[in-house]
Amino acid sequence: MGALDYYMVDAFADTLFHGNPAGVCVLDRELPDELMQRIAAENNLSETAFVRQEGEQYVLRWFTPTFEIDLCGHATLAAAHIVCTEVEPGRERVDFRTASGVLPVVRRGEGYEMSFPNRKPGRVALTPALVEALGVTPLEVYAARDLCVLLEDQQAVEGYVPNYDRLLELTDWMGVAVTAQGVDVDFVSRFFCPELRLEDPVTGSSHSSLAPLWGEKLRKTQLVARQLSRRGGTLLCALEGDTVNISGTAVLYLRGRLAI
Repeated sequence: MGALDYYMVDAFADTLFHGNPAGVCVLDRELPDELMQRIAAENNLSETAFVRQEGEQYVLRWFTPTFEIDLCGHATLAAAHIVCTEVEPGRERVDFRTASGVLPVVRRGEGYEMSFPNRKPGRVALTPALVEALGVTPLEVYAARDLCVLLEDQQAVEGYVPNYDRLLELTDWMGVAVTAQGVDVDFVSRFFCPELRLEDPVTGSSHSSLAPLWGEKLRKTQLVARQLSRRGGTLLCALEGDTVNISGTAVLYLRGRLAI
């Protein structure tokens, strides 16, 4: 069928081996969903982005090693970086057509600003079953696509230990974000994917919910967030009505060709 250009990018990072690594596969033709899923499984990264140009826009889809998802922040950032530096060097804006609508990404200096839908979470009742599954008694719990678990402070977020067998019981949500007000940033978080049994290094899409949640609590529209994984990452969030603008930087790690 012919080889395809493939890249790995550390997203929400300004140096290699930090932030969240994503695969970016640049397509010159449509691929069957099954083949894209197999490529993502072979790559075995938390996300592989597939981008294909259609006119002035790009079609963008995101696959974990086991399933396709509807929104991914770090792989969008990685895809924008590849389009603007490798596919069309010097391009300053990319409009991605996705399952979550058209997502504009604008290059600003060394970074990129992504316009994501505002997915403000709603309050969830704190039941004994929920506390048992989480393994901790939170201050409050909210939910949209993901479960947002508010803990008492940054230290509690840093010390949280997930029990994935228990978290798998929380079938109404894709992921679990534990969060608290930060010490030197507005808020901090960690994000867990029960189905994949892993902690995601930096999760841009969860900030579509975390940013409006903390924006209301802190009465701010401009927020600095930090995800406290081992690799870590910083996200700049701006609330504008139905949109959450999420900004970050990215670093290219690998250029290659897939023999597909």
